[in-house]
Parts: sequence; C-alpha cells; structure tokens
Amino acid sequence: QVQLVESGGGLVQAGGSLRLSCAASGRTFNTAVMGWFRQAPGKEREFVAAIRWSGSSTAYADSVKDRFTISRDNAKNTVYLQMNSLKAEDTAVYYCAVSTGYMSDNRFRYDYWGQGTQVTVSS
Repeated sequence: QVQLVESGGGLVQAGGSLRLSCAASGRTFNTAVMGWFRQAPGKEREFVAAIRWSGSSTAYADSVKDRFTISRDNAKNTVYLQMNSLKAEDTAVYYCAVSTGYMSDNRFRYDYWGQGTQVTVSS
C-alpha cells in the first residue's frame, strides 16, 4: 500500500499562484509515475499533470500547459505542482495519485489516491 497526503490548497485570486505538495509513504518502491488530477463540482475527475519517478518525463493537460509545473523530490518522496496564472476554471479538488505502471492521463491507470486538497480561485 502507498499512502498519499496532499497539502497546499487554499483560496487565491485569479492570476495568483499556489504550490501543492504530495507526500508518499508506505510501499513507494513500486511507484513508477505520480500524477495530479482535479475534480470540479458536477464534473468528472480530469488529468492535470504527471511525472515519472525516475528520469525526466512529464506530461500536462493542454488546459494547464505553460502555467503549471510538476516536479519531484525523490529523497522526500514528494511531488509538487506549481500553479501560476490561476484562473477561476482551475477551481477544483486536486488529487495526487500513484501509478505502478506507465505514464497515462487515464485516472483508471492509477492505483493509489490521496484525499484531495481544495483549490479555489476567485475572479
């Protein structure tokens, strides 16, 4: 089992920035990919970004490309999501997830999930 704990969410004005963190613990040696997803009220959970635990491969949803940056600190078993130029439509609960397989934007490919952290962007 892998446990994931997100932090860093909050209320920010449009155009502002936030940095989310996700700390992993437990059987992290099986971690291949860590990803961020988000879910707005009444909408399906959608892919935001992902990063391989080794190497430099990353992937982003078109809606956040050039505004969000995913990074990791292997020594701390932590992945980050730096969110800049935030928009009202970025408002959602943001979830961290781990895949023991290959990088994917499909939420069903992820095996473990955190409890989520709320991000609210006021316009």
